[in-house]
Amino acid sequence: MQSGNTIYIAIVGVGGVGRHVIAQLHLISKEYPNLRLCHISRSKKSLYAQDFEQPLPFDSWEHDLAQTGQDPLSLDGLLKYLASAPGKSVVVDNTSSSDVAAAYPMFLKQGISVVTPNKKAFSGSLELWKDIFNSVRSPSNPTGGYVYHESSVGAGLPIISTLKDLVDTGDEVARIEGVFSGTMSFLFNTFAPVQGNGGVWSDEVRRAKAAGFTEPDPREDLNGLDVARKLVILARISGLDIQNTSSFPVQSLIPKELESVKSADEFMEGLPRFDGTMASMRDDANAQGKVVRFVGSIDVKKAVLNVGIQTFDKSHPIAALKGSDNIISFYTKRYGSNPLIVQGGGAGGEVTAMGVTADLIKVIQRLS
Repeated sequence: MQSGNTIYIAIVGVGGVGRHVIAQLHLISKEYPNLRLCHISRSKKSLYAQDFEQPLPFDSWEHDLAQTGQDPLSLDGLLKYLASAPGKSVVVDNTSSSDVAAAYPMFLKQGISVVTPNKKAFSGSLELWKDIFNSVRSPSNPTGGYVYHESSVGAGLPIISTLKDLVDTGDEVARIEGVFSGTMSFLFNTFAPVQGNGGVWSDEVRRAKAAGFTEPDPREDLNGLDVARKLVILARISGLDIQNTSSFPVQSLIPKELESVKSADEFMEGLPRFDGTMASMRDDANAQGKVVRFVGSIDVKKAVLNVGIQTFDKSHPIAALKGSDNIISFYTKRYGSNPLIVQGGGAGGEVTAMGVTADLIKVIQRLS
């Protein structure tokens, strides 16, 4: 059983990921009795312990949050609240909010650690990236907090930690390549399977939307920016000063004629007009014994990033993906032409929460 300094946990965002994080925290609380859940918030409501010695219960938080009459805390208010805690504290940000992401340095400088799957903090401006990591605890900055963000790339897959281990142990990363989007993986695995003819593009997008694999507006997935954000994060960890997602080519699968339509419904209504273009591309690849996949790649040596459709031999590991799996290959000096491969489920609230909770455990162990 773990014990040590009391650690106060503030959860920001209790949607598909956040509710699973709380459930997993409840499970590990027996192993880590020094945890105290002190704050929970969603966009317009927050619930927080008035007395730090009387933490929030794990088993009734949904009811308590729904019934709370407490005024929501602003980010400044949350900072002051956690700074007053009689022990170490951690903010777990499960949102995709740029405003919350921009506040990370403010928390870290006060010694409040941050755990998050929020990509915007680490793929936004290079200035924010540097401000975040200049604020973390280090020998030269012993009062800072810790920051972990494994789930900002690949949900619960150990992608960031693997890359950091390679870099920190002196390996030279030459290239990173893979399928980084569970949505795109699902779409292309069904649209252009290794065996069989595959479906109609607009039908597959509609099916993915109905199954919850896409955002409510599929354009948010099809524009390629989700993959681009993940590449920026990995490139920066590899040592490249990439400014933002506009610094390299990102192929959008949104037809130009549909970029400005007002609604997701209007977009879906117009998409069948472009099925022929997608089918032709797939069939051309198939005639060469290949398949099309939507991938991201980083040539670290040349500092070149790219997001878009590529063709692969049907025997290639990327071609053989199933469902919504991700696959990321690290080509390094140590691994040579036989890359280190991380593969598995790269989407979903529960596996994303697993990555968040695992990061939180790391912080707890360092603070205890």
